[in-house]
This record gives sequence, structure tokens and C-alpha cells, in this order.
Amino acid sequence: MEYSPILHSLHVVPSSHVKNKLFVFFIMLSLWVYMIYCCVGYCSTMPNLAYGSVNRHENDAEVDNHQESSLGASRDLLNNENDVDSRGEEWDEIRGEAKALDDNAMSGFLNESESKKLPQAIIIGVKKGGTRALLEFLRLHPDIRAVGAEPHFFDRNYDKGLEWYRELMPKSSEGQLTMEKTPSYYVTKEVPARIYTMSKDTKLIVVVRDPVTRAISDYTQTRSKKPDIPSFENLTFKNMSAGLIDTTWSAVQIGMYAKHLERWLQFFPMEQLLFVSGERLISDPAGEMARVQDFLRLRRVVTEKHFHFNPAKGFPCLKRPEGNSKPHCLGKTKGRTHPNIDPEVVQRLRDFYKPFNSKFYQMTGHDFGWD
Repeated sequence: MEYSPILHSLHVVPSSHVKNKLFVFFIMLSLWVYMIYCCVGYCSTMPNLAYGSVNRHENDAEVDNHQESSLGASRDLLNNENDVDSRGEEWDEIRGEAKALDDNAMSGFLNESESKKLPQAIIIGVKKGGTRALLEFLRLHPDIRAVGAEPHFFDRNYDKGLEWYRELMPKSSEGQLTMEKTPSYYVTKEVPARIYTMSKDTKLIVVVRDPVTRAISDYTQTRSKKPDIPSFENLTFKNMSAGLIDTTWSAVQIGMYAKHLERWLQFFPMEQLLFVSGERLISDPAGEMARVQDFLRLRRVVTEKHFHFNPAKGFPCLKRPEGNSKPHCLGKTKGRTHPNIDPEVVQRLRDFYKPFNSKFYQMTGHDFGWD
């Protein structure tokens, strides 16, 4: 049989064409695998956002169905931690998680040694003290991995177990610190024992603020969602004419810092707790961050070059020191204008908190200057 160059070319061309198609196919397959990996990694840091969203809708429906006009019903509504503790954070949580994804997706793909760990440090409170700001400041540190949303594991979801809790955490490598923040932990009776059971070595951070200002800020947040609630003055007193403060109202109760601290000291030594000044976190964020980084035994990476004070917001915004990008400020739920409160009511609250503040100063060895 004679050799035919025509037949030879007919066989060679299809063979080369098939190889090219296979090569393209494998490239596309690799890209799809990488995209799926990134999606799975992202979703693993976010399950509580979906869970929280369901809870928020359920709470909305429950409040709308049962809201009453009486003062007692309003007090119950304001004491509902599910309603007032986590709302208004959606922008910050989603923004924070997206930033974490951008920063860590590629490194997580390349570093297979990363894994999800239970937190070694927790910001346990207090609500409206500055916990969101502190968490965002800490997330600038390369040795910290922190979940943006509030897990509420030790107060609301404890029955789901530690493995559920671990799955909420972002992946971290050896030498990196895993953290979370849930401000209601500090005032929830069962939480100290539960965290101790997880790890007696857990480092605990409490952001505290003038309890009177904190209470007004707490009320302001609630009123932004429920405009028809009674006045701050009415909610503050059991009996206004007698001047009897209502300590069952959560906005007042949270500020009794010394009372709550006694419960924590039954399980953890004072050296495992750090008390951050919410006021100094605004006026001197770099100084407070130096204390926090030392407490966590981390390098002082987050410094004054990372902060830009925003006079319109009234608190510092974050910036990347190596670039000229616009500073990133916390969301619109932060820095709300407080209502004008009767000065006499403010003074009575200051008198009420004074013994609690004095005891707190003595217990912590630090005068926060609120009186």
C-alpha cells in the first residue's frame, strides 16, 4: 500500500485538535475547582449571618404581633437582647466578612495547613461600649483571624455544641489568633462557666464606657428601630417622683459593671481580663490598641498610622498606611445623635452608678474617670 501524505495530514490534524481541546478542558476544570473552593471557604465563615437573619425576621414578627402600648410591655421589648443587641450591625458584619474573604482567600488556598479553631480570645462586652470598633481595629493585624458577625454561642446557641461554634470561625494558621465578639456575654450569668469549660486559658476583653452615656446610646439605638417607645426618663425610673431607678431595664443594668465582674472572677483571674476604655478608643485608638496587642502577646502592628479621625462621625476611621485609599469608617449605625435628656435624670443616674463605678475602679485597678 502506498504512503499517502493526504491521509497522513488528515490523521495528524484531528489528533492535534483533540489535544488542544483537552488542554483547554483541564484549564477550565481547574478554574471551576478553585472557584468552588473559594465559595465553600467564604460560606464557612458566614453561617450565622443566615441564622441571624432568620432570627431577626422571627423576632420582628413576634414583636409586631405582641407589641403593647403599656410601659411594662415596652420594658420587656427593650430587654429583648435578640432585638436590640445585634441589629444595626448588618452593614458592618457583611463588609467585614467580605474584607476577610478578599484578604485571606488566596492565602487559604495556597496554605493547606490552615484550619478552624475555637477562639483563644473573646471580646465579651459591653454593648454600645465600642466592641465593633475594637474588633475592626484588631482585624487589621495579620496574626488575628476574627469572625465579623456575633455568634452568640455561649448565651443563645450553646445547645448546638462546640463543633457548631468552631465551624463559625474563620480558618487560621499556626501562630494566628482566632477571635470573636459578642457583647451580651458580659452580662449573661451562664457565660463565664461555659467559656471556662471550653478553655480556662481564654483571654477576655471588655470594652467599657461611661455607664450613663452607654445607657443613652443603648436607648438611642432602640428608639431608631422603635420610635414609639416611652421616653428615656420614663424607662429609667420605677417611680419617677420617688427617684427609684429601675435596675431591671437592661440599659441601666448593663452599666453596673462591678456586679457583673464579680461573676467572671469566680472563674477567671484578673490577669486574663483586659478592660479597654471606650472613650480612649476614640480619643487615642493607637494607645488603646497598644495595650490590647500587648495583652494578646502580639506584635504592635496596628499603630497611629492606621487611624484617621472623622470629625463628622466623631470617631476614628481606618486606613491602610501604605496606600492613598479612602479611610474606611464604621457603618451608618455608629455615631447616632443622642436625644436631649433631662439633666436632673442624668444626674440621678450618675449618683446611682457612683458606688458601682468606685467598686469597679478598685477591682480593676484603673480609674476610668466617669464621676
